[in-house]
Amino acid sequence: MREAHPRERATGVDRYVSDADGIGGRLRVAPEDFRVRERERMEPEPLDADAGSYPCLLLRATLRGWDTNDFAGALSDAVGASRERVSWAGTKDKHAVTTQLFTVRDAEPEAIPDLDGAEVEVLGRVGRDLTFGDLAGNEFEIRVRESDGDPAPITAALRAFAAGADPDALGDAVEDGPDALDGDDDSPVAVAVPNYFGHQRFGSRRPVTHEVGLAAVRGDWRGAVLAYCGNPNEAEPAGSRRAREVVEDQASAADPDWEAALEAMPGRLRYERSMLHRLADGADPRAALEAVPSNLQRLFVNAAQSYVFNRICSERLRRGLPFTRPVEGDVVAFLERDVSFPKPDMDRLQRATGARVDTLARHCERGRAFVTAPLVGTDTDLADGEPGAIERDVLGELDVTPGDFELPGEFGSSGTRRAVVVRTDLTVAERDGDPVFEFALPSGSYATALLREYLKCDPGRL
Repeated sequence: MREAHPRERATGVDRYVSDADGIGGRLRVAPEDFRVRERERMEPEPLDADAGSYPCLLLRATLRGWDTNDFAGALSDAVGASRERVSWAGTKDKHAVTTQLFTVRDAEPEAIPDLDGAEVEVLGRVGRDLTFGDLAGNEFEIRVRESDGDPAPITAALRAFAAGADPDALGDAVEDGPDALDGDDDSPVAVAVPNYFGHQRFGSRRPVTHEVGLAAVRGDWRGAVLAYCGNPNEAEPAGSRRAREVVEDQASAADPDWEAALEAMPGRLRYERSMLHRLADGADPRAALEAVPSNLQRLFVNAAQSYVFNRICSERLRRGLPFTRPVEGDVVAFLERDVSFPKPDMDRLQRATGARVDTLARHCERGRAFVTAPLVGTDTDLADGEPGAIERDVLGELDVTPGDFELPGEFGSSGTRRAVVVRTDLTVAERDGDPVFEFALPSGSYATALLREYLKCDPGRL
C-alpha cells in the first residue's frame, strides 16, 4: 500500500487506497476550475416576515476568489455589524468559485453591499444563525490541468474499495484498469475513499492548527500560543519565518520581550499579532489564545479531533480492516431519516458485537449505516475489539484522553463520531484534454480526500 506524501503524514494521513501512479496536474489555475455549490437545507420566510421572530437575513453568495472568513469580515464591516453576527454553514476555498449561504443577524436587506467578486442574493428571513455543518452537502466540478496520467486505474481501485474489497487485494483492480469499469469513461461510477479531513483543515500552507488544539487539550496554553505564533514552516514566506523565529527566541528567554516579537510580526498575520499584543500587555497564555475570533478557537480543538480521526483511519487502513462494513467492536451509525443526502445520524449508534456484526454489515452494504470512528470529546465512548484498540493506541501516543476536552469556553467539546468512509457517484469527463471530476459529498467531507488519490502530490497543490 503506497505511503502518502510526507506533508500529508503531518496531518495523520499516512496512505493511499490506490497503488496506481497519480495523474499529476494542477488545480485552481483559474478560480473557475474549482466550483463548489452547497446543497441547502434551510428554508427562509419572506423578507416581510416579522423581524422579531425571524431576526436573521439569509443570503446566497457566489464568491470568486474570496476566503469565507474574509468575505464574512467584509460583509460585517459593510453593514456596520459585529463579525459575530455573520454566520455560515461551511468554510470554502479562496481559489474557487463557491456558492454558499450566510446569515446576518439584525440587518436590513438594503444594507447588504455590492462587493467585488461576489454575487449576493437576499433569500428571506430565518429565526436563527447558520451553524457549522448546517447544509446537506456540496456539489463539485473540478478541472485538473496539465495532468499526464490515466485516471481509470485509480477509479477502478476506488470502485473496488467502495464494494468492500480487501485493501490488500486492491492491486487486482488497478491491473484491470479501464476494464474494471462498466459503461463509458464519462458514466457515473460508485467510488469510496477514507473520510479523511483535508489538509486545509489544519492550515494549507502551515498545518499547525491541530498542534495548537492538542496543546490546549493537554492544558499547555503557552505551548498552544507558541505553536501558532512561533513554529516556522519552510512553506511560508521568509519574512514570516523570521518573525516566528523571533517569537521562539523570546519564548526561550528567561524574561521574554513580547513587544520585540510583536514588532517583528508582519501586519498581515493579524491573529498572531493579536495574541502577542495580549502577551505584551501581561495577559496569561490562555487569554492570549482567546484573542482570536471564537470560530478560530473552536477550529483549534476541532483540528485536534480531526488529526486523531485521521490517525485512526490511517491505522485501520494499514491493518487491512474494512471501511464499508463493521468488524467486531465497531460502532455503527444509522442513516439520518428524511434527508435528501445520505448522512449518518450520530444519535443512532449501535455496537457491532456477536450476531449483530453480520446484521449491521448488511445495513452498511445497502447504504443504511456507516462504520464510525471518534471525534474525541468528553462524552466519547470508544469502540471495542481491534477498532477500540486502535482508538486507544492513537490517544495514548498523543497523551490525550476524552476527559481532557473538559475545557473553558470555545475550547471544550463533548465530541461525536464520524463515518470512516465517504462514497459518491463520480463522473470523469474531458474538457479540452483535461479531466473534469464531478461528484457530490455530504457536509463535512473533503473533495481533496478524493482528489489526492488521483493526483498523488504535495497536499499544498490540492
